[in-house]
Amino acid sequence: MSTKESERNSSAQQTLDILYDISQLLNTQLDKATIATCVGMVENGVNPEALAAVIQELRREGAALSTQPPPNMG
Repeated sequence: MSTKESERNSSAQQTLDILYDISQLLNTQLDKATIATCVGMVENGVNPEALAAVIQELRREGAALSTQPPPNMG
């Protein structure tokens, strides 16, 4: 790996670390992998507000499913 690539990777990792720290302060409950995925999606043209809305909807759906009793198995 060239020095330039190494510096770019280091910078990207620092940026991800900072974004993760901010997400922790804001209590987003997003891990680094999820943040990295979201950043990649935004860099590829996904609307950030639409992405945030999808994440919120998925959380609501997950919470609703987790409060439902399990189906009868017999």
